[in-house]
Amino acid sequence: MMVPGPRNLITDVPGLLVGNAEDAVIKSGSTVLLSDRPFTAAVHVMGGAPGTRETDLLAPDKTVQQVDALVLSGGSAFGLDAASGVADGLRAQGRGFAVGDQRVPIVPGAIVFDLLNGGDKEWCDNPYKRLGIEALQAADAEFALGTVGAGMGATIADLKGGLGSASLCLPSGHMVGALVVVNALGQVTVGETPHFWAAPFEMAGEFGGLGPAPSFDPQAMPHHKGRAGEATTIAIVATDADLTQAQATRMATAAHDGMARAIYPSHTPMDGDLIFAATTGARPLDDPVWDTLQLGHAAALCLTRAIARGVWHATPAPGDQLSTWKDRFMAG
Repeated sequence: MMVPGPRNLITDVPGLLVGNAEDAVIKSGSTVLLSDRPFTAAVHVMGGAPGTRETDLLAPDKTVQQVDALVLSGGSAFGLDAASGVADGLRAQGRGFAVGDQRVPIVPGAIVFDLLNGGDKEWCDNPYKRLGIEALQAADAEFALGTVGAGMGATIADLKGGLGSASLCLPSGHMVGALVVVNALGQVTVGETPHFWAAPFEMAGEFGGLGPAPSFDPQAMPHHKGRAGEATTIAIVATDADLTQAQATRMATAAHDGMARAIYPSHTPMDGDLIFAATTGARPLDDPVWDTLQLGHAAALCLTRAIARGVWHATPAPGDQLSTWKDRFMAG
């Protein structure tokens, strides 16, 4: 039997920390995941419009097998600069890949498009490097969900999106968690109802406990954002299992099942959907075949739940163009 970890956050994976930073004026922000030492990372992309930094080096055949941090950010291409802020902060701490007497922090990242969400984007200097530094400084085992960090300005087809997370402890003792920025082209709820597509996978009423929708029309065209290029769901799935980079890549690939269960539609040509995988390597595998299958399955379950939680926890703010789930379905 699998049960959520004590926090029901990705930081239930021992050694991982998450930091958020946001700017209410621009309605955007950044999120960083890191540990006290380098960790193995991988990535798998299924969306048609990704925005990334340093993801090529995460292939199993590349020289650098471990990273110092992973960054998720708003801001479209401007948001890639958040990883520069994190890299600067880590270098100041003496961290990074050793090259002679120099240290080069390895900080892959991915971004979502949130430039048309009602915030003031007329900045003089790109704010995302600052947000990356602030997110690094805020890193902790406890962190908020919803309208925070890289989820600050996230939207979906008909509601505000947000930052979500969830975790599971496997019978083997391995811990798995997910962290996600929900900024999808499609919906996370069924039609005009408050019921989440993720409802069959909910645990302990973590996003309202409404259960599945009583019915839906499988032939109905889903709601979606009206313009191309405004969407992406980006995520990190993590574990303490001792995985190679190739095995971590398979975990990231399997986790995309979770995105497809929770977002309707997902992986479209207009989404940049991608998933990083991270492993601290602290706990060996008992059975390399069966354990890796279970880890991929658990990563997908965590991501499904984290997506719904990110939307469920969203909060209203001045200038919003869309309602939160709670304002729309629980008001009055």
